[in-house]
Amino acid sequence: MRQLPKFLLVTAALLVAVTAASAAPPDLRTPAPVIHLADNLDEADSLGWCIDTIGRGLSDRLHAHSCKPRGGDVQFRFAETTGQIVSVAFEEKCMANLHPEDPTEPLGLVDCDASASAQRFTYDPDSMTIRPSEDETRCLSVGADSRSAGPFMSRNLRFSECSEAHIRFQQWVVRQ
Repeated sequence: MRQLPKFLLVTAALLVAVTAASAAPPDLRTPAPVIHLADNLDEADSLGWCIDTIGRGLSDRLHAHSCKPRGGDVQFRFAETTGQIVSVAFEEKCMANLHPEDPTEPLGLVDCDASASAQRFTYDPDSMTIRPSEDETRCLSVGADSRSAGPFMSRNLRFSECSEAHIRFQQWVVRQ
């Protein structure tokens, strides 16, 4: 009788591992350059999750949003020489880690300044993580919960401890 609960625990652990390993990639239609989450998670149309400005058009706040087939404000590129994440739609605007301690909206879109430490990030293609250059223990992550955003979906976007966030929420693909 004592073996049955142990058997159930092992079976449940294997099921969780298999589910995590079978992450579904998005059917990405956004033109490059684009930075998108490797896992589609629950994006209803399989468009994937991209970095995006909050609201329509230029905004100083960022979140994760369904990748838009026509691109636009969901298109960002990683500038390897400076470590900046640069908006394609908004000239000379870069992602910045403005409020590292605010989990609701820590990331902003500001004028690019290569000397600003809040705008410098590292991308590790092996782990597929984006980290602030000031704190390699934190990874760019999407929130666990999604919400409706008109015809699309959105999630919070923040830096969280790499060891604490589920890998599905923090692996990014950089297409230049």
